[in-house]
Amino acid sequence: MQRPIARRTALLASAALLALTAARGAHAADPLEKLTVAGWSKPITEITHLLVEPDKGFFKANGIDLAYVPGAGGADAIRNILTGQADVAFTDPGAFFAALDKGEKLRAIYDIYPQNVFNVVSLKSANISKPADLKGKKIGVYSLSSGTRQNLLVLLHQAGLSESDVTIVVTGLLNFAPLLQGQVDATAATDTGLLVGRHKGIGDVNVMEVRNYLNVSSDLFVVREEVYQQKKPLLKRFLKAYRESAAWMIANPDEAAGLAVKYAIDGTDRATNLEVIRLRNAASVSANTERNGLGAFDLEALQRAADAYRKLGLIEHEIKIKDVVGTDLLPSRSRSTP
Repeated sequence: MQRPIARRTALLASAALLALTAARGAHAADPLEKLTVAGWSKPITEITHLLVEPDKGFFKANGIDLAYVPGAGGADAIRNILTGQADVAFTDPGAFFAALDKGEKLRAIYDIYPQNVFNVVSLKSANISKPADLKGKKIGVYSLSSGTRQNLLVLLHQAGLSESDVTIVVTGLLNFAPLLQGQVDATAATDTGLLVGRHKGIGDVNVMEVRNYLNVSSDLFVVREEVYQQKKPLLKRFLKAYRESAAWMIANPDEAAGLAVKYAIDGTDRATNLEVIRLRNAASVSANTERNGLGAFDLEALQRAADAYRKLGLIEHEIKIKDVVGTDLLPSRSRSTP
């Protein structure tokens, strides 16, 4: 992530927050409408901007009573919207593509992280430096329904390997203990997971960044097609509030790090919180969001990713991205909106 982009986004975020503060209160007397987000994770530091709703009220200011349902991977989030447990899934493209491939009627409405943050980490002593080296190895993933597994499969296919060529072990979120204890040879993780692992002393490691092979967005907001068609006003307000919360965290990482101590289950160390939040802020912006605002889709990049998943055999059917992405709900971009 280039620093000029981050600085410009932070400045724009600050201006947007001033406008938000002036407008807040306009909806105070309006009844709140319930909206539930199905997460891929438990309430962890990297989603602090969602967790601080009791203090900051971004969603309440937009007429929304926000709830969060935790999960254990992007497929969990998809499952929770399909079963009616939630309205919006916070999920990864791999889980989105897989559900579409099975015939589910879904629509992506916001690009949360336009940068690929997934990786595969191994100890230097294991001599794993390229995808082909993973053959015959035991590899940890957060869960079988997580983006760590999906992105591991992308890496394996780069070397002509499949899931049957390795042994996948569920290690849990942000857990590098099995790697250190020799229970797995490598672990599929994220940039924030690697950061936490380094703080816990994993030592010298080799890191294969999935973005070097397929730089697809890490997470999207996804809804059922029925919800997309029937609840557009609510979803528009939700995306506006979410963009405001993301802008707040970009502009105020230190404040967010402090509040993570109060709200995130892994937020006990403020300094680590700040590093995690800065990584997520960086993943939230791109050259495209600089032009079109936070959450804007790069439809061509997403189509390339869907085509790559099919070419690699991860899905069977062609996916036409323009038919499964809704760009009409995104807040309009004003001069002060990041």
